[in-house]
Amino acid sequence: MNDDLTGGSAPTTPTQPAFHGSLPPRGLSGTPSSTLFQGRFGRMFRNLPACEVEDASLVKLGQAMIQDLEEGKLDKPLGEPDEDENTAELSQEEQTDLDGKLRLPAGYTYFGQFVDHDITFDPVSSLTRQNDPDGLADFRTPRFDLDSLYGRGPSDQPYMYEEDGVHLRLGLKLSQDQTSEDPTAGPDLLRSNGRALIGDPRNDENTLVSQLQVTFIRFHNAVVDKVGTDPANGKRSPDEIFKLAQQQVRWHYQWVVIHDFLRRLVGKDVIEDILHPAPYKAPAGGDVFLPDPKRRFFTWEKEPYMPVEFSVAAYRFGHSIVRPSYLINTEATTDPHVENAARIPLFSQEGGPKQSLNGFRTVPDNWAVQWSFLLPGIHDGVENPHLPQPGYKLDAQLSHPLGALPSSTAGPAALVAGFEENIAQDLAVRNLLRGRRLDLPSGQDVAEAMGIPPLSDAELFDGVEVDQTVKDDFAGRAPLWFYILKEAEKRADSAGLGPVGGRIVAEVLIGLLEGDPLSYLNVKPHWTPTLGPTEGKFTLSDLVNFAIPAPGQPAPSPYNPG
Repeated sequence: MNDDLTGGSAPTTPTQPAFHGSLPPRGLSGTPSSTLFQGRFGRMFRNLPACEVEDASLVKLGQAMIQDLEEGKLDKPLGEPDEDENTAELSQEEQTDLDGKLRLPAGYTYFGQFVDHDITFDPVSSLTRQNDPDGLADFRTPRFDLDSLYGRGPSDQPYMYEEDGVHLRLGLKLSQDQTSEDPTAGPDLLRSNGRALIGDPRNDENTLVSQLQVTFIRFHNAVVDKVGTDPANGKRSPDEIFKLAQQQVRWHYQWVVIHDFLRRLVGKDVIEDILHPAPYKAPAGGDVFLPDPKRRFFTWEKEPYMPVEFSVAAYRFGHSIVRPSYLINTEATTDPHVENAARIPLFSQEGGPKQSLNGFRTVPDNWAVQWSFLLPGIHDGVENPHLPQPGYKLDAQLSHPLGALPSSTAGPAALVAGFEENIAQDLAVRNLLRGRRLDLPSGQDVAEAMGIPPLSDAELFDGVEVDQTVKDDFAGRAPLWFYILKEAEKRADSAGLGPVGGRIVAEVLIGLLEGDPLSYLNVKPHWTPTLGPTEGKFTLSDLVNFAIPAPGQPAPSPYNPG
């Protein structure tokens, strides 16, 4: 999920694809209301030793973590049993319920990627040398402030905004008919020579996250229309309307991160243990329960930092749940004459524009995502008992496309020095080597530091086909990323993370919210969402439904400050 995968400092222009993590600093892209323009990476567990294992062992382990095409863990047509035998008798609705039993709806894979791009950006680290976390700069503000959506604001990046300076711009419809109302016709992101003009170019690295960026742009614009046409705001200036709408968008997004996405990953009990709602005697009388966050491991003195245990290990759990292919709407297909060609491969090394979900390009006509294929409860008129698609099971195996990333995504092979060229395209190997370069502690040491009995070597290597030399090298000291995935496989009672990985992810996400003076948790801690169908509740599906009205339902009256 965290996909800052490579190092280097290759220049990026609107006509050149950006390799993972290779973007140069674009200036300190804090939003106008942010007081923090550059954070630092650091460690949650500073006193633990590095997990010093051989690079060759990491390469062999990474290769063993990639799904073998011959094993049959491949996508099936809708209605056929999926790859997990123990879920074959369950309906998709049962597999993807709110409590996250068994597997997450596939849309959350890419929401997690969107969140990562909002809070982290390390353009200078490398897989070819040791890295000091204290010397890495996070050029993305470590906050849920959507600077990946708003960029540096309408004054500094006016090309991202409509002439009114209030609405964000969208691109063309994905159709020859620009008046088309077909939901598969888009729109696309605003582009110049095929390159997306957005706050964070990484949000164009595949069609799914690209279309999620489109959805957030539409969400912002819909909130602007609602706020701007509210009679109570009739005398406010366009700049004031923009700020009011921006706050509503950010706070609803923050709520989704904590109370929908994170809840599915770690469960309600872990969140409440950290938020620690405590009674407060209000001056007007009566007790009010306000959050009183209690973090045990993610602590700081002045401002939050980005822990490498989170960004390089725990939050990369999302790589495990990526599917090799996706159904995205009622029309998209790689070949209308081939059965099951509606399942679009995530990546392809070559081929025409309608062969994969590759990013950094104009989305093909009629390939706009219909979110009912990926999220529950979407009101887009699609009726299919086998939707939404679930993500893959959270375990220590990655789907086969992640073992052969296209060069547009992986970047130069030289970034993984000393190994065969194909190693640069293996995401599992890259993750493991990155953790070693940053001297991450072992999973067992982190578990012990958290007071959690660690997994045994037998549990860790159950079902992992590596030779005894590799197992001996990892005896009692497994790489943290691998450990967290295996812990989810062995110890999580749902689709989520186990106790070590879950606690790291939960404390960091909640901690970043707590450390942001402009978050709802600090400005109005008793705030609850107002834009969903149910008072006080709001999910990613509610956000999509608000941004994209159901067929036949009117959109909010457009706000026109002119």
